[in-house]
Amino acid sequence: IKLATDIYRDDAVSKAPVVLMRTPYDRTKAKGAAEKFAKAGYVAVIQDCRGTRASEGVMAPYNNEGQDGYDTIEWITRQPWCSGRVGMMGGSYVGAVQWQAAVEQPPGLAAIAPQATWSSFYRNLYLGGAVRLSLIAGWIAGNTAKPADVKPADMNVALMRLPLSDVDEAIGWPMPWLDAMLTHPEPNGYWTRLDLTSRLPELTLPALHVVGYYDFFSRESVGNFVIMQKQARDPKTRQQQRLILGPWDHGSVGKTKVAEVEFGADAAVDTMALQLDWFDRHLKQDAAALGKPFPPVRYFSMGDNVWHDAQTWPPEGFTATSFHLRSDGKANTRKGDGRLTREAPAKAEPADTFRADPANPVPACPVTEARPIKAAVWGPVDQSANEDRDDVLVYTSDELTEPLTFAGNIEAKLHVSADTPDADWAVKLVDVRPDGFAQNLATGILRGRYRDSLLKPQPLKPGEVYEITVDLGPCAATIAKGHKLRVDVCGSLFPLYDRNPNTGEGPFGSRTAIATEQVHHQPGALSRIVLPCRLP
Repeated sequence: IKLATDIYRDDAVSKAPVVLMRTPYDRTKAKGAAEKFAKAGYVAVIQDCRGTRASEGVMAPYNNEGQDGYDTIEWITRQPWCSGRVGMMGGSYVGAVQWQAAVEQPPGLAAIAPQATWSSFYRNLYLGGAVRLSLIAGWIAGNTAKPADVKPADMNVALMRLPLSDVDEAIGWPMPWLDAMLTHPEPNGYWTRLDLTSRLPELTLPALHVVGYYDFFSRESVGNFVIMQKQARDPKTRQQQRLILGPWDHGSVGKTKVAEVEFGADAAVDTMALQLDWFDRHLKQDAAALGKPFPPVRYFSMGDNVWHDAQTWPPEGFTATSFHLRSDGKANTRKGDGRLTREAPAKAEPADTFRADPANPVPACPVTEARPIKAAVWGPVDQSANEDRDDVLVYTSDELTEPLTFAGNIEAKLHVSADTPDADWAVKLVDVRPDGFAQNLATGILRGRYRDSLLKPQPLKPGEVYEITVDLGPCAATIAKGHKLRVDVCGSLFPLYDRNPNTGEGPFGSRTAIATEQVHHQPGALSRIVLPCRLP
């Protein structure tokens, strides 16, 4: 197979380090970045991945990228203009191919800069047993050849199709890769070839990890940094990891405006400058670059909108602090009696109840005329309209009398029950401004049958109370004085995640059931969100 490859270099430079980008999104679109690298004293090599644009072969998502990356790097190091040191750059798919090549241990690969990407493709697509439906359906549909006589269906309708195994047909044509990904909800053997995580500690490779809190890759990218910094077998490699963690979603890395929130001028980051500095340090081994300060972690605090340096993630100096979900049994909607307090209930309080109807799922973000349900975004938007739904439980603190600062990985520990064999619990952490704008800060979801194990699902027993842990991912923020802290709990985040039919039948089932779900809060069965807070 021949792979279309463009080379950018200055003829006056006889030998130089090489920066490689391998992309399925058209190598010619990287021309501007490649020219900047060439002017900075590098050779830039930009390549179309197998089966895309001008390259030969058949595109099978991620299937050949490790081997093709190895072969490409091997070819580069044999060229007379290569100094022998190669780096890789790019984000998302273009970031994942870096890890895939790296674990093949190609001679000459000396540094990588993976932005917003995975080392386990399963963990990229699934969270708590729920699949990121609109993400993968849209991506596969856009990267699969469709028959010329087929007009794609309305995605608003197609994403509601059951069984899940028929979503490709609902869009309009067979997509075997989508079908396979949607019908393997457990991290079993199907995913093994695209699970590189256990091999990361073997690498002797500096890596620049860049991602945003609202990115669906946030847990993966931060996790990759932590593994390399804590578990790399080579001590020097542990010291050659850097994490940049900002307030962005997948399409806004480095920008100041994300969805409906402006984070201020300081949120802007020049990712090209970051990469140049990284490669000057690790490819050129430039003395000036090596002499610059090197904080392993640089993270952005939302709310006060300032950057902080730290030695690791989670940063030190923060304490796990519980904020308890409380009510008199009527926490439905933001006008209900749900409360969020540092104090745990001293006596039994009535459970809160909502009905999760798969035919009317709670949208991942409020639907507007300009944003139909299929166009749900990952970034921060005003949650108020969702919080007016009766199938959303809302727990709100009093106005803060002092700012509340937290940074780290957030989780919700809930005591829950349902009357169906399966049900989802979706949790959002929200900052409520004095003007009422309710900004989502962190979000997580857990499918009930996967509460104990992703590999061995167990149905729920009607009425039995279970303690579950919902992962809300990495986050750092300061909630200002006069604001309120809020937690929303509901049964879906559609279509960012697939609906739970609540029957436990899995991706081949077509039946649905309305689940009556409860959140319990009483001594011995406390429900709470755990924030890593900086305490006075």
